[in-house]
Amino acid sequence: MTLAPGLRSQLLIMVEMEDTAKKIGSGDVPVLATPRLLALAEAATVQAVEKHLAPDETSVGTRVELEHLAASPLGTHVQIGVELTEVDGRRLVFAFEAHDRHAVVGRGTIERVVVDRAKFMARARRAASR
Repeated sequence: MTLAPGLRSQLLIMVEMEDTAKKIGSGDVPVLATPRLLALAEAATVQAVEKHLAPDETSVGTRVELEHLAASPLGTHVQIGVELTEVDGRRLVFAFEAHDRHAVVGRGTIERVVVDRAKFMARARRAASR
């Protein structure tokens, strides 16, 4: 694992109906849903680290802080940028910010932990079978 603070990644999306609170069920308006904003930020963190992990490793989310600051209606382009700010063993901390042409849409932090994929899935299956 060769991860160090400063590693960055970004995603750019256009808000479509499937991204909205109305479609996801987190509200009844056609604007970018908070759960979708979080999913996009997490996807950017995964994208940032994927080339730096061993083939048998993956990362899993463990903690999130999110402020959703502005509504993004259908057709709005939203850019989500993440930066790895802390590496503590297998624990990774990312800062993220999402913005459109006019405003910061959201920001926060995401913590992930690097795990062995097979061992993680074996533990998850054991826990589910109890």
